[in-house]
Amino acid sequence: MCTCITYNNGDFYFGRNLDLDYSFNETVTITPRNYVFDLKNKTRFQNKYALIGMATVVNEYPLYAEAVNEAGLGMAGLNFPHHNMYPDPKDGMINITPFEFIPYVLGQAKTVKEARELLKDIWLDNIPYSDKLPITVLHFMIADKDEAIVVEHTDNGLNIFDNPVGVMTNNPRFSYHLENLKNYMHLSAKNAVNRFTDKIDLVPNAEGMGAIGLPGDYSSASRFIKAAFGKLNSVSNQDENSNVAQFFHVLDSVAMVKGSVITGNDHLDITTYSCCCNATKGIYYYKTYDNLQISAVDMHKVDLDGDKLVSYELKNVLSIYRHN
Repeated sequence: MCTCITYNNGDFYFGRNLDLDYSFNETVTITPRNYVFDLKNKTRFQNKYALIGMATVVNEYPLYAEAVNEAGLGMAGLNFPHHNMYPDPKDGMINITPFEFIPYVLGQAKTVKEARELLKDIWLDNIPYSDKLPITVLHFMIADKDEAIVVEHTDNGLNIFDNPVGVMTNNPRFSYHLENLKNYMHLSAKNAVNRFTDKIDLVPNAEGMGAIGLPGDYSSASRFIKAAFGKLNSVSNQDENSNVAQFFHVLDSVAMVKGSVITGNDHLDITTYSCCCNATKGIYYYKTYDNLQISAVDMHKVDLDGDKLVSYELKNVLSIYRHN
């Protein structure tokens, strides 16, 4: 259960809520330009562009949940069970496993247009990282300052959808989410207008009534609508602090409160972390469920020409500014 959004207001921002019932030992991780990836297809590649994002590092290998590269391209994987299908490797294609997909694309493409060209030859296969780390069923959003796309591998192959909303959640398929927007086209951020009848003088009794019917539950379809409404109606000053704060406000509107979502195995689903990356400047902001203070990592303050990963443990202890 996750929500990913984009935001343009001077600079370009990309980020997400990661909703899970457990931690995966994630760290903010920078992959420099000279890091070499050993792929499961027995080939290697060295990325052209450095990237920063949230990853589990296993044996010095970054398993990214989401990341942006130094060129301003962002990519995130979100849970996509039931519809997802990863087949066996295919001859004549570049066979990439899902855990390799984010660094493979971000390491080589600087725009969505270039990513589309890479995708023509990519086949997402079913080879896991290891027996202890099985395949995670995902669909992916790829975005830059000009456009966004969604990539889903289903029973009819690799599908690429234009994403004019710049929002993505989980099931159902992305085509459903776009169609479902039509059910809410009557909502407005402005005051409610009496369309009920011209025979009775009806006036709103509170602000915000133009958006009555906006979903408030935690399902992926409802989170898509609510995040899209917040993002597309967003108004922010065009400076870094205002943009970052606004970005987190949109994510907060669809964040999960502990106890509000109980999974099928009776675990508590929460928003383990929220992140906002200024993809223009390469600054990764995050906060966790237990620490609401925003922390930041600037990828340009490390040696991006290196060949070793640079990771930062999350600040998970609540930080409170005390006036007295």
